[in-house]
Order: sequence, then structure tokens, then C-alpha cells
Amino acid sequence: MVIGLLVRGGLVASAVYYTNKVGIWSDSEQTEKLYNNVKSELCPYVQKAKKQLPFDVPQLPNTGEMRFLAKHYYNEGVKGSIRFVHMLPCYAGRGLKKVKDTFEDFAKSPAITGSQEAVNPAAKQ
Repeated sequence: MVIGLLVRGGLVASAVYYTNKVGIWSDSEQTEKLYNNVKSELCPYVQKAKKQLPFDVPQLPNTGEMRFLAKHYYNEGVKGSIRFVHMLPCYAGRGLKKVKDTFEDFAKSPAITGSQEAVNPAAKQ
């Protein structure tokens, strides 16, 4: 468990370090230049893969679309986080009520299972 956590943490840290080193987190012009560079480098490989695949591969989105999608999904993530924080008292209240009800069920005396009806069904008549 600890080793897995360390490996995942190392992968995340190295990914952040590498993306910072190549300029993804710098100004938008640098990021756009990097995106266009990667897109032009991948183009021959994508063309080669298109010839071998039995279906059409969609074009990579242009920079404007990427910007729009990045903003959209970032905003959706922020909205979801704010919604969760807003509902946190409700979630906590429901959780505490379930815990309280569970402890109350444990505190009740158990039902009598050896009643007369269960032992002798003829006594019911």
C-alpha cells in the first residue's frame, strides 16, 4: 500500500515537473506554440495510423477549441467542487444520523427468538 502510494506520487510529481519544464504551465503563447509543435510532430504518425485503421480518425482540435474545452471543463470542476462544499453539511448530517440510528439499533435488546409459537406451532391453534 505504501509502495503503491509512493509510486503514484512519484508519477504525479514527475508529470508535473516535466509539463512545467516543457512550458505547459507558462504563458498561453508558449503553451500554444508547444501544442502546435506537438501537433505537427504527431501528424505523420497519425496519417500512417489512419491508413491502417478501418475507421476514420478525427482531426486534432485547433487551439481555439482546446482553449474552450479547457475552460469549460475547468469551470465544471470548480462548480462541482463548490456544489460539494455547499452540500457538505447535509451529507455530514445524513451520515451522522445513519451512525446514530445504527448505534441505537445495536443498543436495543435482541428480539426473543425462542417464543412459544416458534417452538410449538400447535400452540397457536
